[in-house]
Amino acid sequence: MPVHSIHDEQPADRWEDAFLSGNGEYGIMVFGHPHRERIVHNHHRYVLPNGSLGMQPPAVADRLEHVRDLILAGERETAQREFSDGRALAWTQPFHPGHVLHLDAVSEEGPVQRYRRVTDFPTGEVRVSWSDGEREWARRAFVSRTDAVAVVEISGPRLDLALRLSGELPGRPSDVSYVTSARAAGGGEATLAVVGTYPPGPGAAGSVGVTRVVVTGGRLTAEGDVVRVRGATRVTLLTRMDRGKPLPDVDALRLDLAQLPVDYDGLLTRHAAVHGELYQRAALDLGVPGSDRDLPVRELIARADDKVLDGALVEALFHAGRYLLLSSSGVLPPRLTGLWLGEWGAAWSGDYTTDANVNLQMAAAVLTGMPELIEPYAALVGAQIDDWRTNARTIYGARGVLAPSRTDGEHGLLFHLDDEWPWTMWLAGADWLLFPLVEYWRATGDDGFLARTLAPWLVEAAVFFEDFLTREDAEGHVVVVPSYSPEVGPRGEQGACGVNATMDVAAARHALTTAAEVCAHLGIEQTAADRWRALAERLPPYRVDADGALAEWAWPGLETADDHRHISHLYPVWPLHDITPEETPGLAAAARAALLRRGDENMSAHGSLHRALVAARLKDAETAKANVLKILGRNMVYPSLMTSHNPDLEIYNADAAHCLPAVFVEMLVDSRPGVVELLPALPPDWRSGSLHGISTRAGVGVDELSWDVERGVARVVLTSTREREIDVLCRRLSERRHTVRLRPGVPVMMTVSLA
Repeated sequence: MPVHSIHDEQPADRWEDAFLSGNGEYGIMVFGHPHRERIVHNHHRYVLPNGSLGMQPPAVADRLEHVRDLILAGERETAQREFSDGRALAWTQPFHPGHVLHLDAVSEEGPVQRYRRVTDFPTGEVRVSWSDGEREWARRAFVSRTDAVAVVEISGPRLDLALRLSGELPGRPSDVSYVTSARAAGGGEATLAVVGTYPPGPGAAGSVGVTRVVVTGGRLTAEGDVVRVRGATRVTLLTRMDRGKPLPDVDALRLDLAQLPVDYDGLLTRHAAVHGELYQRAALDLGVPGSDRDLPVRELIARADDKVLDGALVEALFHAGRYLLLSSSGVLPPRLTGLWLGEWGAAWSGDYTTDANVNLQMAAAVLTGMPELIEPYAALVGAQIDDWRTNARTIYGARGVLAPSRTDGEHGLLFHLDDEWPWTMWLAGADWLLFPLVEYWRATGDDGFLARTLAPWLVEAAVFFEDFLTREDAEGHVVVVPSYSPEVGPRGEQGACGVNATMDVAAARHALTTAAEVCAHLGIEQTAADRWRALAERLPPYRVDADGALAEWAWPGLETADDHRHISHLYPVWPLHDITPEETPGLAAAARAALLRRGDENMSAHGSLHRALVAARLKDAETAKANVLKILGRNMVYPSLMTSHNPDLEIYNADAAHCLPAVFVEMLVDSRPGVVELLPALPPDWRSGSLHGISTRAGVGVDELSWDVERGVARVVLTSTREREIDVLCRRLSERRHTVRLRPGVPVMMTVSLA
């Protein structure tokens, strides 16, 4: 059976190698020598004010027609300048780490033998144990979903420790200050506190962390900002955190912590019942030997190369990816670093980069059986939808919604732009960001969510294009102008904007037709739905260039750049299913040509992941595998199975960690309304295996998919919560579809020959 944990036999010397736990609000990073352990505490809402909160989009709606004329006349660089307001590129408020819990031994340090640290995925617990040859010590930690508290327990025959909190993390700005304190409370208890204050401004703002310390046996004292423990056999620490303006009340946090039971096992049991139920819904088994699964995680990572998809490592990445995605989803969806950071100065502000990264990170949520994780994602959108309306109105004078290219989680105004980065011209954002919610609805059939939340947003996405698409070409097609394909302009040209970016065309078509579909489903807005369908028919067709590749711009004279990390023009393939080998074989071949022709630029993880997902949709197992190996074979995996943005562990980043489970699923199961396809891009390395607990966009569950290439057989068990009829394909067998009728709650098993 697969192993749902990782272990290491070496301490982590740096925060990047820490083992991780989280509840979707707090995240902890456990690392260090057993006599000098550090636990970094993070909070999803810790962002440093930098003046960007409330920055407005440029008021350029009155320039729109002039800018359109400039672009159509080929003066694209001038158009970019005029559709801005001369501002410099401003960044979102940067995500920053919280504080450090220092656990230092103060007695004579003995030898460290049989050291072992473990992350247990079903419980979210990080455990550290060691021996001096005669006696055993242990530390356990987790972050509770049910009680909103970070919990640490230290046990051993005698514990002599110095405990303190600090803001001592690399890169901290000089104008961010921390004040720490310790207070004995009597009865074997004390509290530690850390108060971080942001740069001076109107009113005090910052972050607060409070830890309740309770000892069993021995005694404790508070000296300055240190709690000293002597002769104890157990120490339990409970931590809560907050951020705000004005500063949160330290005493209120102390009182909250005092209400919690000092019962590590009881708190863990309550938490694990919720966390574990979500985590244990899905599993991947590639039939690898138990001896491979039992390897220490560093040895497992070291097996990776750029030729073979090692089964044990793939299993571990599938399970760890779901664990990390779950642990970083709660009050918000995962950021660029998930929920974890051990130093200040996160790349790209550690924010939500919305033109690629956040969708890639969320791709596994629904597919791998955790649809509940869509709730924080929907909350992020819902909290900013008014700002999206402001963007559309201010920039285009249009109704509806226009999404920004990034957000820090506190607002959604489109302010991140300058003359070189024309984010005002990226029109696809709202449709792209609403797609995970559409996927959720298709998989779950949650019509309450559709009617209450999603349908109104989809209508607004369609209404924007209804107002925007007012120009026509000589053939009667509406013209998408201005337009932008993240994050690259036409080849060899000045200016990044253009006409009919393939991503924008695909988004307009999808926004209009999806809004019409859901309105028909709900029986609302029928007249508008007819208009949207008619407008979608007038969009330009996708363009295939002279080399037979899908063009990034469906406009003559604008050619596709050959080398770039983004592949925005393949949006019709993934995630949309607008181009498929079954329905549009010619365009699918052109999309594959475009995929193979595009260079990798800097081997960024999100670029390789996006390529792998597109290749899987195109049933190209070898190209999907090759793109996964760009990550696994280039030293991009940390011991926690968190990943980096670039090769050689450059830039701590959750894109690959969270997205790889979705890539593996897409290689084994493809789905769209009415269709489930088995083993569409099965790599030759996976000769046998099974996948459990998968959701599909056809509204059915794949309770189990197993295959054995040597025996020439595959078996699938499908379930549905409502009566429905679907077609099941297995490309390895034939193009023939097998129609299956499902009844609510009644599993249907199919066996197909792979011979």
